[in-house]
Amino acid sequence: MKEKEIQDELTSIRSLMERSAKFISLSGLAGILAGIYALIGAVVAFYLMQSPIDYSSVTFLHLLNVLPALISIALAVLVASVVTAVYLAYKKAARRGQSVWGSASKQLLFYMAVPLLTGGVLMIIFLYRGYFGIVAPTSLIFYGLALIGASNFTFSDVKYLGLCEIVMGLITALLPGYGLVFWALGFGVLHIVYGSVMYLKYDR
Repeated sequence: MKEKEIQDELTSIRSLMERSAKFISLSGLAGILAGIYALIGAVVAFYLMQSPIDYSSVTFLHLLNVLPALISIALAVLVASVVTAVYLAYKKAARRGQSVWGSASKQLLFYMAVPLLTGGVLMIIFLYRGYFGIVAPTSLIFYGLALIGASNFTFSDVKYLGLCEIVMGLITALLPGYGLVFWALGFGVLHIVYGSVMYLKYDR
C-alpha cells in the first residue's frame, strides 16, 4: 500500500473517531433563531422593566409586580430555543445518517446542565436577597462557563461563544442598571453572530 493511501486511511480513521467522540449535530440556524427569540423577549421585558433600572430603589415586593411576566418571557424564550435546537439537531443528524442521542451528547448535556442549574439556583438566591443588579451578569457568566465545558464534546467554536458570554457578563456587572441591554447583546446578538458563523462553516 502506498504511503499516500496509508495517510488517507489514517485521516479517515481519525475523522471517524472524532465524529464518534463529539456531538456534531448542532445547527447554526438554531443559534440564529435562539438569538432572535432572546431579542424579542428582551424587547418585551424592556417595556415591563423600563430599563435602565435604579436597583437601589427596587425592592423584592416591587419586583413581584412584574416577576411573573418576566419568568414567563424567560421560559418562553428557553422552551422555544431548546425545541428549535433539538428539532434542527435531529434533522441534521438524520440528513447525515447519525444518531443524536449518544455518549457525546450525554456528556455535553451533563457539562452544560451543572453550571446552568448552579447559576439558576444562585440567581434565585440573589433575587430573594434583593441583589437584583447581579442577576443578569450571573446568567451570562454561568452560561459562558457551561458553553466552555460543553465545547469539549462538540464543535470547538462553542468555546469562543462561551468566552464572549463571560466577558459580556463581567462588563454587565460593572453597569448593573443596563443588565437587560447586555442580556440582549449576550443571548441575542452574540447568538446570532455565532449561529451565522456555524451555519456558514458547518451547515452548508
